[in-house]
Amino acid sequence: MRALKWIVGILLLVVVGLGFYLTVLFDPNDFKPQIIAAVEKQTGRTMTIDRDLSWTFFPSLGIEAGGITLSNPKDFAEKKMVAVNQIVANVALLPLLSKDVQISELKLDGLQLNLETAKDGRNSFDGLAGKATSSAPKTDTQVADSHSNNLTLAGLNIGGISVTNAQVRLLDRQQGTENIFTLSSLTLGALALDKFAPLAYQFSGEMPQMTLASEGEGQLKISANLQQLDLKDFSIKNTVKGGSIPHGEMQANLNADIHIDTAKQALSLVLSQLTVADISGSGDMTVAYGGKVPQVETKLAFGDIDLDKLLPAAPETSNKDAQPKASSPAATTEPDLSGMKAVNMTLGLSVKSLKVAGLTTENWVMNAKLNNGVLELQQMTADLYQGKLNASAKVDGRQPVASYSFNSSLSQVHLRPLLTDAAQIDMLAGNANITAKGSGSSLLPDNIKKNLDVNGSFNIADGALYGINIPLMIRNAQAKLKGDLSSPKAEEQKTDFTSLTGNFTVKDGVANNPDLAMSSPLIRLSGAGGANLLQESLDYRLKTALVDTLKGQGGKGSEQLAGIEIPLLISGSFAEPKFSLDTDALFKNKLKDEAEKAKDKLKDSLFKKLGVQ
Repeated sequence: MRALKWIVGILLLVVVGLGFYLTVLFDPNDFKPQIIAAVEKQTGRTMTIDRDLSWTFFPSLGIEAGGITLSNPKDFAEKKMVAVNQIVANVALLPLLSKDVQISELKLDGLQLNLETAKDGRNSFDGLAGKATSSAPKTDTQVADSHSNNLTLAGLNIGGISVTNAQVRLLDRQQGTENIFTLSSLTLGALALDKFAPLAYQFSGEMPQMTLASEGEGQLKISANLQQLDLKDFSIKNTVKGGSIPHGEMQANLNADIHIDTAKQALSLVLSQLTVADISGSGDMTVAYGGKVPQVETKLAFGDIDLDKLLPAAPETSNKDAQPKASSPAATTEPDLSGMKAVNMTLGLSVKSLKVAGLTTENWVMNAKLNNGVLELQQMTADLYQGKLNASAKVDGRQPVASYSFNSSLSQVHLRPLLTDAAQIDMLAGNANITAKGSGSSLLPDNIKKNLDVNGSFNIADGALYGINIPLMIRNAQAKLKGDLSSPKAEEQKTDFTSLTGNFTVKDGVANNPDLAMSSPLIRLSGAGGANLLQESLDYRLKTALVDTLKGQGGKGSEQLAGIEIPLLISGSFAEPKFSLDTDALFKNKLKDEAEKAKDKLKDSLFKKLGVQ
């Protein structure tokens, strides 16, 4: 027993003596020149440590340092790449022997990163990478072993973590831009395994045309096996300001719960509330990131969305000061869709109502899937203008020039308010059923018009053509045939019809309609024509025929023209269509009809004289 006491006493004396030597006689600053020289040899950069190092070894293992800098490459404008004002870390020593980590304080203050990209393309990280110990890639067995050898701790207790006044400056000399991101504070309260600890931060960003202010708080928990992390009641408030932001400022906030499982390499997020300006919604997302391509599943539901409120107001200009604007040059490079291969995703989206460019729709439901660079819109339905939209589509982004296909239908849609709101075209009314199926390649606007290949049909019931009064045009033509050259009376430019049907195709930038047919109690109309999508011009040649009389639409009787085909031309542009009668063809048809009548009258007269009945 006495021998055991001597042994314990000697060991205790050794520990105390070693602690006295390390804390009193040992000066860690003696190693500063070696540390600085090693860094310079490894990176080619200059390192400075202005303040003395202060270490403690018992009862806690700790370090305090400050005034640390690491230079950028020699010819960079920003001399310092890294600067740290103060680092403080204290870890209880004896509990480490039993894998119980007790950290009384972790503090980082005044971290500054100046990350510069020079005009020749070099950046601050060039030359920092050390020599790799092995260039051979890890085998699947090695990767599996690395996951199986998980770190386990008997305990983890952190008195607090504090990061203050951290700043990252991104300077791009090629683009002439500077972005500054500042983490004013990041604090984590007392943290123990399997217990929640309070977390809070304040962050800001200054970009060339935008500023961001963000703050958040929540509760953080780390599991005992260090494989799971939970962040609950995580609330973030963001304020974005800038000239390109609607009304100069926008609020974007969210409340969420996040769970990360490193063993399963999975992340899940429950979004209890997302608010962007006046848009609010909720949803959830899961991410499996263990494979070569992450797998993402997302479901989102939004309320009323008015995108028109988010669009910048058009500047007011007087007619005197108004100048024609030069058209922007058309894009000549296909958009790069290679990023579509970086993730596989399924998306379910619902929107209560959506308003954009004056067009109002309701009850949006969309299911989409992105897999191996192919985006498939499996289902999209919406209610619009007392009717229904149903569509599906696919975009293949695997090739440099993307290709696409679609199949869509509109049923029982009130056409006039739709066209008025969507394109400011007040030309056609009625209950419309329209189908269209097509495909194409290239996403450049001009190429879309050139390469679009579509087949479709339309059936419009109980409607009207606005901007043209066909019966009035016929009456005026009849008056001219009789020699009446007086000015016609002004009447509403509108032609009612009971049905308007036809099929259409789009090919090589031209839309063709070979079988337009319109019927009403008064007239019949048929014909063919097309529209040049590239030039936005119209070219229709139609034939109208009176059924019997024009009474009921302003006429007193037009039996003289009943049955005669009356040619009607539609030309002009999409924005300003022009309607006119082909008077030459009308006179020829009238003369032909009169000649036939005279011929029949002469024939009847001869037969009568010859006594032939």
